[in-house]
Amino acid sequence: MSEVYERLRGEIVDGTFDAGANLVELALAERYGTSRTPIREALRRLEQDGLVERGERGMRVRTRSPEEILEIYEVRVALEATAASAAATRHGEFDLIRIHKAQSAMDAVSTGDPAAMAAANRAVHEAIWTASHNCTVVDLLTRLNNHLTRYPATTLEVPGRWAEALAEHHELIAAVEARDADRAGDLAKSHMTKARDLRLQLYREA
Repeated sequence: MSEVYERLRGEIVDGTFDAGANLVELALAERYGTSRTPIREALRRLEQDGLVERGERGMRVRTRSPEEILEIYEVRVALEATAASAAATRHGEFDLIRIHKAQSAMDAVSTGDPAAMAAANRAVHEAIWTASHNCTVVDLLTRLNNHLTRYPATTLEVPGRWAEALAEHHELIAAVEARDADRAGDLAKSHMTKARDLRLQLYREA
């Protein structure tokens, strides 16, 4: 069942199935060479992930909208700030090693590979989330990121944003390492607010 879930999720994320596309169990079972039971289970998991929704004719790929972007980032900005503040307060030595390792990997990524840029950026954020030692915050942020996978373009491709994001990360990490919870929270909030504005810009241009 997990293989069907991963394949269907991958095709939703990469745009094989457009936003709003109907997901018919029988057709999907034929596509993946399986019965309808694993298809049904995969659709249930994808609904929990926020990637599919119930429409008038059954399940469909969740549609996109600027209102949704605002809703997602309204919550994400607050949670990223919470995670950064908590990381500054609660981090251990291993947390810092993991954060610095993730950031060093991001620093080395080629700007010609958008997928690698996005993955490296996410790894840094996830390392900071983990350092918060708040499982609820980590779970909620992971779910929010699942929603954003339906918006394939990365804000890191906007001219000048990559260098700016790297600088913001280093500043944030320094605040976490210094155990300056207020500054870490403020920097994370500013960082994600810029990401929200750029995400809206990309949506308008698309």
